[in-house]
Amino acid sequence: MNLGEAPVLAHSLSSADQTLVDGVLAGQRRALAKAITLIESTRHDHQQRAQQVLNALLPSTGKAIRIGISGVPGAGKSTFIEALGVWLIEQGKKLAVLAVDPSSSVSGGSILGDKTRMELLSQREEAFIRPSPSAGSLGGVAEKTREAMLLCEASGYDVIIIETVGVGQSETTVAGMVDMFCLLQLPNAGDDLQAIKKGIVEIADMVVINKADIDRQATAVVRAQWRNALHMLRPASPNWAPPVITLSALHKEGIADFWEQVEKYQAALKPTGEFAAKRQHQALSWMWQLIDSGLRQHFRHHPRVQANLPALTRSVEQGHTTPAAAAYTLLDYLKH
Repeated sequence: MNLGEAPVLAHSLSSADQTLVDGVLAGQRRALAKAITLIESTRHDHQQRAQQVLNALLPSTGKAIRIGISGVPGAGKSTFIEALGVWLIEQGKKLAVLAVDPSSSVSGGSILGDKTRMELLSQREEAFIRPSPSAGSLGGVAEKTREAMLLCEASGYDVIIIETVGVGQSETTVAGMVDMFCLLQLPNAGDDLQAIKKGIVEIADMVVINKADIDRQATAVVRAQWRNALHMLRPASPNWAPPVITLSALHKEGIADFWEQVEKYQAALKPTGEFAAKRQHQALSWMWQLIDSGLRQHFRHHPRVQANLPALTRSVEQGHTTPAAAAYTLLDYLKH
């Protein structure tokens, strides 16, 4: 291969995989579900097939708006997403929801209850809801969520929503894979605002105070506090100041206002090239995350590492070896 020549990653698809690709492109929900199941599989042969399917579908991706929804438990994320989804469908759009459920640390299983919580939305042909267990992935975001997002785009969905478990690093992780990150808050959380991490405030492209109907006065107070908090920080984009809006998903109030802000966000960032640059940066960041993950797996499966890791682990625990010395010893095994 000549220098500067791009490596050829694509291979000819089998007839079964070509049928799967055609089904996804045709908007067949069953084909989309099968494709997502394929990319979520941990089998090596399935992973190879999944990458070929993704490469074949890649030219048809990128046309949707990607929105991340996160917030504290009880903020009404599922109720809000259902209300928004039904409203969007009424506007003629197709919606895909990738909801990441918390996995059990004991059994590895997950509740996968979002289809139950979004009963009305799950009955609509224009909506596709896919709950996926986080399975211990960084930040509570399923490892294959990014690829599932691309498959949904290739299948013709106009809006992709990623709902996270809303704990730990999930906010930062999901913000790194969507166009717009929205943080849901409660109207009675004003006293706790000072406890919110600065990093979470900085990555929010919009703050939504849900359940505003419960206490209008408290909602006004917390909205003012959020506006002040955001005003004191340098915005992530010179072309966008994150708004703080209030709504009641339960009573379907304020949904149109939310979507108006989404459209304003796109109108502000697309003409400057910032929107496209953000996606390019995310794609490169994704590549390096996969490299890091692959190297970690290669390290753990190296024969000499597997043979010596237990003894070195005990030595570090007992204080006979420093963590640095043990790490360098194990890393040196990769050179041979």
